[in-house]
Order: sequence, then C-alpha cells, then structure tokens
Amino acid sequence: MKHTPLFTMLAAAALAFTFAAPPVHAAGAAKDTKQEALYPNATRVAPKLDLTSEKEQKALNEGLDAVNGGDKAKAEQILQPIIDGSKSKYAQAIALQGLANVSYNAGDVKAAIPLLKRAIDIGVMPNDTYFQLMYEMAQLYAADQQYQASLDTIAKWRAEGKRESADSYGLEGMDYYRLEKYPEAIAAIQKAKSLTDKPQDSWNQILMASYAESGKGGDAAKMATAEYEKNPADSSMLHNASAVLLQQQDYAGAIKVLEQGRANGALKDEGDWINLVKAYLLQAQNGGGDPKAGSTKALQVFDDGMAKGAIKSSAENYKLAGDAAVIGENDAKAIGYYQKGAALASDGELDVAVGRVYFQQQKFGEARKYVTQGIGKGVKHKGQAYMVLAEADRQLKDKPGAITAMMEAAKDPETASKAKEWLRKSNVGK
Repeated sequence: MKHTPLFTMLAAAALAFTFAAPPVHAAGAAKDTKQEALYPNATRVAPKLDLTSEKEQKALNEGLDAVNGGDKAKAEQILQPIIDGSKSKYAQAIALQGLANVSYNAGDVKAAIPLLKRAIDIGVMPNDTYFQLMYEMAQLYAADQQYQASLDTIAKWRAEGKRESADSYGLEGMDYYRLEKYPEAIAAIQKAKSLTDKPQDSWNQILMASYAESGKGGDAAKMATAEYEKNPADSSMLHNASAVLLQQQDYAGAIKVLEQGRANGALKDEGDWINLVKAYLLQAQNGGGDPKAGSTKALQVFDDGMAKGAIKSSAENYKLAGDAAVIGENDAKAIGYYQKGAALASDGELDVAVGRVYFQQQKFGEARKYVTQGIGKGVKHKGQAYMVLAEADRQLKDKPGAITAMMEAAKDPETASKAKEWLRKSNVGK
C-alpha cells in the first residue's frame, strides 16, 4: 500500500544529535557542578569509569571541541588513534560517539550508525550518556529508514531507562506510520500529544495520514479542518485540510477552505490552486450543482491564478482549463485554452482537442486542420484521432481522405473494430 500523498511534512522527527559537547573527566576527578540525573530510575547499574589518564582526557576534549567546531580533519586525527589504541573502554566509546557526530554532521547517517552502536555496545558510559545515546540511535535508525530497528531501540530505551517523553512517542508514531501499522501509529501519536501542551506539527500530520490510511477518513477530515481553522493563514494547514477533504470527496468542504485561503492570501501553492479548479468541476459533475456554473467558477479561479502568477503556463494546466470550458459548453474559451497549451506541448494532444471542439461546432475544415496537425506531432490515442479526421473528411465530402484516415484507425487495436466496421459498410476492400 502506498502512503497517502496528502501531507507536506511527513518526515522523520528532527534529530537533536548534539551529544559530543560535554567535557570528559578522568575517573575520580572533581566536577565543578552536580547535575540532576536524567534517568534516576534506570535499571542499568552505572559502570565504573576506567579513564585515568589526564593526557588522554585532554586529547578527548580537544577532539570533541574539533567535532563541535566542525573541524572534521582535526577530530578524526585526534579521535581515531584513541579508538584504535586506548586501554580505556570509556575513552574509546567517547571517541566513537565523537566520530559518529562527525559523520552525521557530514550528512552520512549510514556511517554514523555503526560508530554510535559501537560506542553504546562498549557499555561503559554513565547512565545519562548511555541512554541519551540510545535515544539518538533510535533517531538515526529512523532517519536511515530502519523503522523497526528504531522501534526496538525506543522500547529498550524506555524499558531500561524507565523514562517516557512526548518526543519518543512522536518518533514511535512516525516509525509505525512508515511501516504501515496505522492503528499503532494513531495510539503512539495520541500518547505523545497527551504528554505535552506543545505538540509538533508533524505529529498531527502523521495522525491525519494514519486516520486516512486506516479507513477513518472522516476523522482525518475533521482533524485537518480543525487544525486549519486554528491557523487559517497557514498554507501547509490549508493544503492538508483541502487534500483530506478532496480525498473524502467532500468537494463543498474543500472549496470552502480553499476559497478562504484565496481570500486571506494563504492559497499560494500551485497545486492547491489547481485543486480548487478541480473541486468546482468535480462538485458540478457529481450532482453538486449546474455543470455550467461549476465550469464558470473553475475558470474564474484559473484565470485569477494565472493573473497572480500562482498558476504557471503549461500544457497540462491549459488542458485542464480547456476541459473545464468544454464542460461548461464554452467552445470559444476551450479553443483558446487548448491553443495556448498546444504551443507549449511536446505532442499533438491539444491540437486534436482543438479539432474535436471545431468538429462539434461543425467547422469541419478547421477540425481536419488541427487533427492532422496533432497527429503529425504525435498522440497517444492515434486511432481515435484518425477516426475524428475520417469523420471530418466525410462531412467535407472527401471520401478518399475519409477512407485513408479510417484505414489508419483500423491499425490501432483500440479502434480497430469500429474502424473495420465503418470500412465494411463503406464497401472498402471488397
């Protein structure tokens, strides 16, 4: 199953990968301040540190300063020898976490993961450092799309560290969503939101997407609309709300929020402008009003978007406008839009569309001209285009031209049956 393409920020939780900053102290050295333990109830017994060399302590701190200063070469030059040759397991672990940070800062998550795992597996970190690194590990797994590994690591972090946080449940919800375990994702995000009064925007997006994917589209629509109403000037919220409403085929609801966004300036994305055009057409075509009225409103939005530069000139966009004009039986506008699109197109589809409109107007000479032009540029449904050309030729009393065009239509499997029947009735080939 593919993920619902509704939301704008369904990314991994932001990584707070900044663990290399604290200075390293040799075992038994006095610290200036005493910090409150982050994991006071942890089941893990904190190990005794084995770093006794002040020289190595100084080297580690210089290496970590280089990490935090973005000096990759210096950090590697100092820390790699400690990893390779130190007798202190603690020193090796600290150096490994430093180089993991170097890899992460360079954008190489795959390289950071085994380095950080080695640091954790050595097992000599103090509890606060050990569990913070374990949580960072879960985030790295998620960033590398190893979602089950991320979930397993979060579970271990909670079980051994005896700590919960809103962010950890938010990360869990994202992992479950990516694994298409939507009920679990919903439960995790709801738990995350219950633990804080400042939920991340991405959590709501994951929750809405999980509702939609698990058949609870109505809940997703209600939630998306409610979130947008809290922030009516937020373009991303507008996008989310309208996308969910359109998926639920609530065209009136989608039009309402999109028009509100158009009025207050939140309607900025070209895709959302196009969705508003389509919403008016879909509403009219599905019993929600007069097709001509829907076409008129759709084209008003299209022209407004073009005038504001929000809708770009493209063959695809002009085709949509031309189709809308056809639905509204406004042939002149349809021809105008199609011709503008044809000038930008890489094929002849819109030339054929112009020819079809002229054919409906019984302007068969113009129809023949544009259909022929379109076929010359190349079209997907060549047989259908030749059948329109054959009928135009027939109306123009050009029987040889009509026969030639219909013989071409007979070569296309899509139109072969109808074309051959036409030829049979016209006594061709007998």
